[in-house]
Amino acid sequence: MPKLKTHSGTKDRVKVSKNGKVRVGHSNKNHFLSKKRGGRKRSLAGLTTRTGKMAKNIKRNLGV
Repeated sequence: MPKLKTHSGTKDRVKVSKNGKVRVGHSNKNHFLSKKRGGRKRSLAGLTTRTGKMAKNIKRNLGV
């Protein structure tokens, strides 16, 4: 069976930590920022952790 290619969209959007946790950034923080409240923009900052089935699928897409 041939090797699977890494999913490029997932590769650009997701990081896998040293301990294997899947870290994903928030959406809605690239443009049209002037109409968004400051608190909303601050809450969108940083990364969140994905667990369970979603994390398993992401790792499969990355080939980890």
